[in-house]
Amino acid sequence: MPLEKLQQKVSVIGLGYIGLPTAALIARGGAQVVGVDVSAHVVETVNSGRVHIEEVDLDGLVQGVVSRGNLRASLEVEPSDVFIIAVPTPVAEDRAPDISHVLKAARTVAQVLKSGDTVILESTSPVGTTEAMRDLFAQLRPDLKMPEPGVAGDIAIAYCPERVLPGRILVELIDNDRCIGGITPRCARKALGFYRQFVRGACITTSARAAEMVKLVENSFRDVNIAFANELSVIAERMDIDVWEVIRLANRHPRVNILQPGPGVGGHCIAVDPWFIVHGDPENSRLIRTAREVNDGKTDYVVAKASDLIDEFPGEDIACLGLAFKPNIDDFRESPAVKVAGRLAKRYGRRIKLVEPYAHDLPMEFAGTGAELIDLDTALEQCGVFVILVDHDMFKSVPVDERADKAVYDTRGVWPDQPRRPSAGQTAPDQARIAI
Repeated sequence: MPLEKLQQKVSVIGLGYIGLPTAALIARGGAQVVGVDVSAHVVETVNSGRVHIEEVDLDGLVQGVVSRGNLRASLEVEPSDVFIIAVPTPVAEDRAPDISHVLKAARTVAQVLKSGDTVILESTSPVGTTEAMRDLFAQLRPDLKMPEPGVAGDIAIAYCPERVLPGRILVELIDNDRCIGGITPRCARKALGFYRQFVRGACITTSARAAEMVKLVENSFRDVNIAFANELSVIAERMDIDVWEVIRLANRHPRVNILQPGPGVGGHCIAVDPWFIVHGDPENSRLIRTAREVNDGKTDYVVAKASDLIDEFPGEDIACLGLAFKPNIDDFRESPAVKVAGRLAKRYGRRIKLVEPYAHDLPMEFAGTGAELIDLDTALEQCGVFVILVDHDMFKSVPVDERADKAVYDTRGVWPDQPRRPSAGQTAPDQARIAI
């Protein structure tokens, strides 16, 4: 059901991986949408009808809604009927949640709020953030009555987290169910009415605190399950068992669904959000904390195992395949692949060659190391050692005969049929397992 044209003006604060697709979808429904960002480059890019992030079909959508005048970008917040805040919520060095970007965005929104407006926070946030935003509005705008139990309030304030998969964001923003938490039930109902205009999935209301916890629980659940897979991969490697076969066969059980191991966990959600729960109740979040430690520790383990393999072939160049935090996207946030490859580059310098089809330039972690970005064909020609860190589809397409003479450490199960290449002084029966 499309938005009723021109009856709502919507401001989306933050034009990142969630904000820009959300703004473009709402604009496609006919609303007038202003996307607000602190980056002049982002604003200029969007206003020219282009995109600064990689996402399937987003470029064409943005070009269309900008050309029709339904979406424009700005450095300044403008009066609107609905405000959606989609800014980063990182963790600090002590792993405490940092909601400063949310509060800064709320301060700017407060300047233009009027009676009847709706403010929706979509940023993944620790429990209580939506209430903190309400309290900030109360402090900055004493002329407006804030919603609270038993009080309707002049504005509606709600929390509605995204739950999308990179590469499918435009589809899942529409089709996935949404959990909408209001400061009051009336706030939740008003936000519900907004989302029902462009979301086909079920829209379910609850309290703001419950919705905040739901988002954290979803990502912590996946983190715990990935930790099990990562821990299992270490155990299987030390017992000389193929972990990929073990998982494949175990998952034939009707009630078992083990996820896939890797070099750690990355992204802006799963690698970060569990710490919000740990920070909120450190005494009772022992399993969640342990899972985070297991997944972070897997990165250290991969660096050590990759170094052991590289040291067996001192004359060979090393290809690190992949830098993104998951396959077939250009998102490197919190990527364990970047961490592994960066540490290897600091140790082995110019011998490290990086293959990342979704990168035009190397992340800053590689500055001064001498490592260089090359394509896959060049890597297959020049490199004798391969460390597979991301399971991009491109890497899966390499046939056995093109890689048969390579020494491989495979953290993703991309080349399960890889022949084992002995190092100098080894005979084939004696060689160590190099792909787990």
